[in-house]
Order: sequence, then structure tokens, then C-alpha cells
Amino acid sequence: MRKFREALADLHAIRGQIARGTQFRGYGPASLTASGLLALTVAAIEARWTDDRTRDVWAFLVTWLATAVVAAIFTGGETIRRTQRMHTGFAKEMMHSAAEQIIPAFVTGFLLTTVLARFAPHNLWMLPGLWQLIFSLGIFASCRFLPRPMFIVGAWYLSAGLVCLAVGDGARALSPWEMGIPFGIGQLLFASVLQISYRSVDA
Repeated sequence: MRKFREALADLHAIRGQIARGTQFRGYGPASLTASGLLALTVAAIEARWTDDRTRDVWAFLVTWLATAVVAAIFTGGETIRRTQRMHTGFAKEMMHSAAEQIIPAFVTGFLLTTVLARFAPHNLWMLPGLWQLIFSLGIFASCRFLPRPMFIVGAWYLSAGLVCLAVGDGARALSPWEMGIPFGIGQLLFASVLQISYRSVDA
């Protein structure tokens, strides 16, 4: 019985190693495109109904956290379906490997938001830039099992985050376009890289 358990553990380790060395094809261009368009749409609506005098930090946080949840739901749904279809027999291991790379970034972003809101609300204007920097780290961490051009997407989010931190204080603080443009373009770029890569592999 002990040898049987050891054999199962070895098999599980081997499957996990294979999954970590295989290009992940679970992320879907359709849901990523939709999430990019959602970010641009939310930014346009928010910009239409608010101005520099009426911006409220808590409304900003609720709006964009809700947007992130909606985007994560339909992106996650497509990812699960694609992984089961594209990685038959290794779906569980591939999902686990992908989650290992991206979930720490999401958890860090949530904890950072919580700490700033609780202990340093005067610094909440930095959140758009910080969120983009954290998201870029998640993408860079995932690059080893995604198409090589994906580093361009990480570089976009890194650059956008730094720009937001550099110019986002004062009258520009918490502008909806600080979220809409970086995440809208970033997700559309993400989807484009995947679409081109998938076509080249399937050709």
C-alpha cells in the first residue's frame, strides 16, 4: 500500500512537471477581448457622469473592483472550458500551474488595496498604477508557459503603471481613463497575442 501511494505521488509529480513545461492554451481571446472592451466602456461611462469636482475614491474603488470581478468571471469560465478541451487528460494540472503564476498577483493587489484603504487613504490615488504594476508581474511570471510575445503585454502594463504613478496625482487623480486605457488596451493586446499564436500553432 505504501509503495502504491508513493507511485501515485511520483505520477502526480511527473504530470505536474509536464504541465509546467507545456504551453498553456487555456486563456481565451474572446473573453480577454470582452474584458478589454468592458474596461473601456466602464471608463467612458464613468468619465461621462463624473468630473474632477465630483470624483469619489470609494465609488471609484467599488466601480473598478466590480468590473474586475465581472471580467474575472467570464474570463475564468472560458479558461476552464478551453483548458478541458485543449489539454485533455492534463486539464487539472494545467489549471493548477496557471493559477500558481497569476493568483499571487491578484491576492497581492487585494491586500494592498485593503491596507491602503484602511491605513493610508490619502495614497489611494496610487492604486491604478500599482494595480497595473502588480498585473504586469503576474503576466511576466506566466510568460514561461505562454507565447513568447506575451512579454510585450507585461511590458505594456509595467509602462502604463509607471506613467500613472508619475502623472496621476493632483487633478488627474483617480481618472477613469487611468484604468480604462491601460487595461482596455492591455487586454486587447493580450487577446491579439494569443490569437496570433494559436493560429500559427494550428496552421
